Amino acid sequence: MKIKSNAFALVFITLVGLCFTSLSWAHGEEKYPDAAPFFVNTDTAPAKVVRAFHQALENGDKEKARSLLADDVLIFEGGVERSADQYANHHMLADMKYLAAIEIKTLEHQVNISGNMALSISRSKATGNYKDKNVDYEGLETIVLNLRDGEWKITHIHWSR
Repeated sequence: MKIKSNAFALVFITLVGLCFTSLSWAHGEEKYPDAAPFFVNTDTAPAKVVRAFHQALENGDKEKARSLLADDVLIFEGGVERSADQYANHHMLADMKYLAAIEIKTLEHQVNISGNMALSISRSKATGNYKDKNVDYEGLETIVLNLRDGEWKITHIHWSR
């Protein structure tokens, strides 16, 4: 009796093994991409506005940075700023000083456009030293843009790390 049950178990295990092995044969030599593309639609008009905004902040160009924001922009960065003027007169200058002191490398940037709205999402690496503190982190950014009177304007920014 013991021989029969061992033989049955061996046959059962062999059949189950063959079933799972044959499933892998069904897929053959299919290749799958390692990950989604990291840079998508970065040559579009909304993406150029986002890059111009970053460049203006890095260069300390307050007027240029302000001009790319919608008057009613909503900015989440620790707190909430509810207009372009509020940001330009408060937190923008601190952001400019910070960005002048550190290096930002874009790791990923994707822009999706739907009609008069665009969504820019990015991931970046920040390194350097600011106010005698080492900076080394990955940051996340979401920017919403709307096409208003023929111009793409930033209507929402959310920065986090």
